[in-house]
Amino acid sequence: MTEDAPQGFEGERIAKVLARAGVCSRRDAEKMIAEGRVKVDGAVLASPALNVTPANRIEVDGKPLPQAEPVRLWLYHKPAALVTSHKDPQGRPTVFANLPKGLPRVISVGRLDYNSEGLLLLTNDGGLARRLELPSNGWLRKYRARVFQQPMPDTIKQLARGVTIDNVEYGPIDVEVERAKGDNTWLVVGLREGKNREIRRALEHFGHQVSRLIRVAYGPFQLGLLPPGAAKEVPPKVVREQLGGGPKSNDNEAARPQSGGNARHAHRRRQA
Repeated sequence: MTEDAPQGFEGERIAKVLARAGVCSRRDAEKMIAEGRVKVDGAVLASPALNVTPANRIEVDGKPLPQAEPVRLWLYHKPAALVTSHKDPQGRPTVFANLPKGLPRVISVGRLDYNSEGLLLLTNDGGLARRLELPSNGWLRKYRARVFQQPMPDTIKQLARGVTIDNVEYGPIDVEVERAKGDNTWLVVGLREGKNREIRRALEHFGHQVSRLIRVAYGPFQLGLLPPGAAKEVPPKVVREQLGGGPKSNDNEAARPQSGGNARHAHRRRQA
């Protein structure tokens, strides 16, 4: 192993190896290393700037590193009133304490806020989670939003151009009216970023309080008829097809749902 890998060196960064083994995300791996929880060949690691190979013996919290599993991806229908976090300082129920039984340690791709519902992607690979979160992948995230009163055409045009609220710039947000009844209107909302509470803040800036927000698609992956609280694994073939060459159309290959129970998990950044 070496801290400055020469050209042609086949090792990988220690944080990437930990993430791929499902221990944690790359960012969390760097924190664990800083806390002195990771050893390589019996020596406590002082820096994440280290490349390792399968020949190196890696330990986390005194235990050998689990063998890396193939990259896997799940669709999960997050119910409302769950925090996308492993622990909540306020004691609220979390996504990771209410996932289906049988799931391995997983990481969420981004977040949905406490009151938001719908599609949340889960993976056992920290590197994949980071990749899927990047706005540069160009994937459209689609939502259904129930708001107070119907937005005027001028409001929809302004959102499509992007808006600045409290010195925070939000990119283009596409809004279509699905149906309106009384004071309530259902909208179909699309965006390619995912800043903290972006949709709620943008719509409420124009006087449209959001009473319900459901994510129905994340790039090519669709919520479909997946029940709240259930998860289904995306078949490996579909993962390869959709991620191998960037965003592509959705593949409807069947996957087996799972529901109920607990699992061990970690979490990632960002909320819609």
